[in-house]
Amino acid sequence: MKNLFAALIVAISFSSSAIAKPTKGFNTMDSLGCMILRECTDNVRRITSIKDIKNNYPDTDYSAINVEFDQMLVSLDKVGVMVFLADQKYFPVGHRGVYHTVSNNFYLNDAFMHRPSTLMTVMRHEGWHAAQDCMAGSIKNSLVAIIKPEEDVPKLWRRMVEDTYPKHSVPWESEATWAGKTEGMTAKALSACATGKMWTIYPPTPLTKKWLIENNYINK
Repeated sequence: MKNLFAALIVAISFSSSAIAKPTKGFNTMDSLGCMILRECTDNVRRITSIKDIKNNYPDTDYSAINVEFDQMLVSLDKVGVMVFLADQKYFPVGHRGVYHTVSNNFYLNDAFMHRPSTLMTVMRHEGWHAAQDCMAGSIKNSLVAIIKPEEDVPKLWRRMVEDTYPKHSVPWESEATWAGKTEGMTAKALSACATGKMWTIYPPTPLTKKWLIENNYINK
């Protein structure tokens, strides 16, 4: 089913010392996995409001985004998703953030979050993946589903994703990229998830609906 996929779990190994370190070094998929599994926690800080971001970048003005940012955090907290600001050493080069469908947490690369526009793009993008997780039955499973029909995604974002992502991930990455650049889009989807109205506000696509019925998430 092309609009559902099983989460990729990064296989890692790490030291058994008191402060875990990835055995293959930092800025690798190994270090990313070590952080995702909450084994590597040095300089990985939970974010509960925009104030936590401001404390890390006191010279940056976040006033233009603080309401939307906190709205998303409230919804994420209600469904059990935690957000962390993490040292750039855990991210492969070029990675600005990641959402993990198994642990239901996501991580922001602190090397980029001093720019409000980048913070919101990553927050919306990864938050949309959390909403896709919700669309696929429950935030607690390891699947995601597209939220909107593929033809609704503006061609600009679709073409951009086709040039940068593997073909199999284009459907969900296209709409996440769209959401990342659209004010309020992710906040609305996360609110729908948090209030239990996901499939009312966003009618599932035919294949997703079929899967949800077969797995007893919704009635016919």
